[in-house]
Amino acid sequence: MTTRGLTAGALGGSLLCLGLMAGLFFAFSVAVLPGLHAGDDRTFVAAMQQVNVAIQNGVFGLVFIGALAFPALAAVLLARAGHRSAAGWTAAAAGLYLVVLLLTVTVSVPLNNRLAAAGLTDPAQARQAFAGVWVPINQLRTVLTTLALGCLAPVLVRGAALMSG
Repeated sequence: MTTRGLTAGALGGSLLCLGLMAGLFFAFSVAVLPGLHAGDDRTFVAAMQQVNVAIQNGVFGLVFIGALAFPALAAVLLARAGHRSAAGWTAAAAGLYLVVLLLTVTVSVPLNNRLAAAGLTDPAQARQAFAGVWVPINQLRTVLTTLALGCLAPVLVRGAALMSG
């Protein structure tokens, strides 16, 4: 595979993984969490506990890590090829998503683990301790991942313009 092909693949992977992650966080912000908030405490806690188990799978793991790895690789390849502006935009995408990854690992996952350990003995307390932090962090992850996805736009638009003539 040529460097150009590898760069195109890394950009495609960036677009796909960041788009999927932004969509996941967005869906939680505008549909899943509002729907769960309308229910009772026990339903909210039980549903989130099951979601947190279900999301731990290989496909999610690949997309979650790919959303950082692909733009980081694209930034390096673009920089080596002398495309400084494109490298900067893809590095910005990687940097923004790195913040998302760190928020997930340091805030969201520990909250998920505490929610799992809480069981269903006091769902009102478990929900309050969880949702008060998890929900705003998810909204922040939504914004940051969407911004990271947006950072790819100038690179992809310029690349498309160059290919079209």
